Amino acid sequence: MALLLAVGGATWRCSGRLPARHFSRAARRGERPGGEELSRLLLDDLAPTPRSAGGLELLFGLSPCLLALRAARRRVARLLLQAGRSGLQGERAELLRVAEARDIPVLRPRRQKLDALCRFQVHQGVCMEVSPLKPRPCTEVGEARPGDDPQQLWLVLERLQDPRNLGAVLRSAHFLGVDKVITSGRHSCPLTPVVSKASAGALEVMDVFSTDDLAGFLQAKAREGWLVAGTVGCPGPEMSPSSGIPTTSCLDFLWDRPTLLVLGNEGSGLSPAVQASCQLALTVLPGRRLPPGLGSLNVSVAAGILLHSICSQRKGFPAEGKREHLLQDPGEPSATSEGPGVAQHPGLASGSEQERQNGS
Repeated sequence: MALLLAVGGATWRCSGRLPARHFSRAARRGERPGGEELSRLLLDDLAPTPRSAGGLELLFGLSPCLLALRAARRRVARLLLQAGRSGLQGERAELLRVAEARDIPVLRPRRQKLDALCRFQVHQGVCMEVSPLKPRPCTEVGEARPGDDPQQLWLVLERLQDPRNLGAVLRSAHFLGVDKVITSGRHSCPLTPVVSKASAGALEVMDVFSTDDLAGFLQAKAREGWLVAGTVGCPGPEMSPSSGIPTTSCLDFLWDRPTLLVLGNEGSGLSPAVQASCQLALTVLPGRRLPPGLGSLNVSVAAGILLHSICSQRKGFPAEGKREHLLQDPGEPSATSEGPGVAQHPGLASGSEQERQNGS
């Protein structure tokens, strides 16, 4: 005899074997079984978003929100600052000042509300309801002829699908001075808030372009005199010798003309059509013999290594002899100069230089 149990708006039918679950009408309408408390948890102290503000997304994290406000490329519906903090200082105070100056509504929900709204992403007590960012069409990339600057570097991303990988790649590209970023229009990760958070907000100040014909775009740039450099893992079957495309270590690459660096999908790498459009393949050589399955790097890690090896050849890039001067704490006398020290880069911990000296 079957036994019916009603639990939290759902009906379970037990017939001596595995239970079969039948949701109530409320559950089938999209409401959570017994979810009124959860609904109140999400919406408590937060006024409903106006219906005219549809299509918004929730940007989270201090740097993405602050840089989005500064760049003013997104429409901002509301700023959510975590309640309970004893006074807002520094960048959070700047967020509040900019929002008030632009008449952006500011709400102060508790942390539990922000956690739920962000689906437990690391929000640092700051969220904003904003319009989404979309890649610009490749037709707007602008004219850039090889003769204008021989050291132009564009980063081309084919079918990157992990938002954290894409964000990390964009962060490295912005930091190291990449001029343009081009993505494939199909099978690529959209520019989501997760991408912005993983990029530490770099997405908010970068122009990302997109094209549906990536191979055609690369071939057109090659005819204009650009070098199209693909990327591979350890030399192997990914780019066979029969393809006629030479493979070289990124450390041996000479950057003497405008270059497009092409990175492929996390799992399959470059597609055959894009691979055939490359004139050269760059690789990062390992420091030891690797077992099967470990012959490649995460795409964001590889991007950082490849970009640094190329951009370090740029004129004006910090040279080895200038490194001590650039990393010196402000106010400390220079070991090689009588003048004041240069402010430390904000991405470095204050004790990093002392630790480096102790380690040496």
